[in-house]
Amino acid sequence: MTLSELRFIVALAREKNFRKAAEKSFVSQPALSLGIKKIEEELSVSLFERSVGAGGDVKITPIGQKIIDQAIIVLNEASKIKDLSANGDKQLDLPFKLGLIYSIAPYLLPLIIPELRKYAPNMPLQAHENITKNIETELKSGSIDAAVIALPFDIPGIEIEILYDEPFVVIVPLSHRWNVQNKIKAKDLAQEKVLLLDKTHCFSNQVTEACPGLSKNSEIQLGNSLEYIRSMVASDLGISVLPQSATTVKHNNPLVKIISFEDPIPFRRVALAYRKSGVKTEAVTKIVEVIKSLDFPKLHI
Repeated sequence: MTLSELRFIVALAREKNFRKAAEKSFVSQPALSLGIKKIEEELSVSLFERSVGAGGDVKITPIGQKIIDQAIIVLNEASKIKDLSANGDKQLDLPFKLGLIYSIAPYLLPLIIPELRKYAPNMPLQAHENITKNIETELKSGSIDAAVIALPFDIPGIEIEILYDEPFVVIVPLSHRWNVQNKIKAKDLAQEKVLLLDKTHCFSNQVTEACPGLSKNSEIQLGNSLEYIRSMVASDLGISVLPQSATTVKHNNPLVKIISFEDPIPFRRVALAYRKSGVKTEAVTKIVEVIKSLDFPKLHI
């Protein structure tokens, strides 16, 4: 079996669909299918259960999961061979793959890129957004080098570097009775119609944990992005809680009022997560330094 074939089974395990896995692997579907078939024949096991008439969808067999987990380790170790040659200044010439959760990426990423170009002009930054669960998988598999996430993020083999604590704020439509207030208590949200991200996003869990009684007493309506939620608030469909970075002048909507919380202010702790076994330590250090130096809405750590 080859490393390419191992990548095929990992891609199929991640996507659960032949077509999507082939697209992610930049090969044709027949080529991916052939590579996986070769591994299954070599090992005399079935790694996947094919679903008839399900558009190429698959399920991982129990033995398949064990083999895929080992394949991820092999690929991760193999990726270090290239990285090990990047010592000293050369390390900052390699591409760096950075994941960011959806509630952070649009607000932090535009600030990171120009600063990194100053200090590491030859290091291509390959950044993409994802939910926490998928980022966890990508870190384990070595698909990304590091990720900006919100704690808790307790994953074996993953190091955490705390970046900043970010306060939450409330946004309300201009017609809301709180429009005349500058601060409110977190418990006041319990009787309101609150718009939050759907449960695949960790930010909604952080908000309900930080605001007592919210999940029990409020009418909660879910959205799929913070920008969509902001538009819903502007349309007088409810109120919401956002990270403060999403309410800067660049991102604000004139049809909503931003209100701070009274002490104790709800917040989230943002960190950089990276594999202990990774070798791009200089690049990780530089990214941490850049993010910590940004003029970014945050509490003192």
